[in-house]
Amino acid sequence: MGHVRVTIRIANPARRQEAVEVDGALVDTGATWTTLPRDIADRLGLDIVDQVQTETAAGEISVDHSFALVEYDGKQSVSDVLINDHLREVLVGVVTLEGLRLAVDPRSGRLVDTKLLLM
Repeated sequence: MGHVRVTIRIANPARRQEAVEVDGALVDTGATWTTLPRDIADRLGLDIVDQVQTETAAGEISVDHSFALVEYDGKQSVSDVLINDHLREVLVGVVTLEGLRLAVDPRSGRLVDTKLLLM
């Protein structure tokens, strides 16, 4: 299938009008939460709510935890985000995809609408 890259908008939920457009964000179905580089989080003025331990390909690291408004193709959701001091790109995790009611279509490699389940 290859890599799925999308253009998203990210904002501080308290300052939605100051969104940042991110071209080429990597959809990472192996990641739980969305990860932002520190410079984007700082530009948006995201509040740090705590620090969490997370597993990476290079081992376990401690990262800041916050919340951001994420928008894709007219859909919006407030999502947990991790703020990473080492990664230079935005990774869109599965919790954000689910909040946006989206999934990756493995045949086309594109994001597609999915149903929200309340069962």
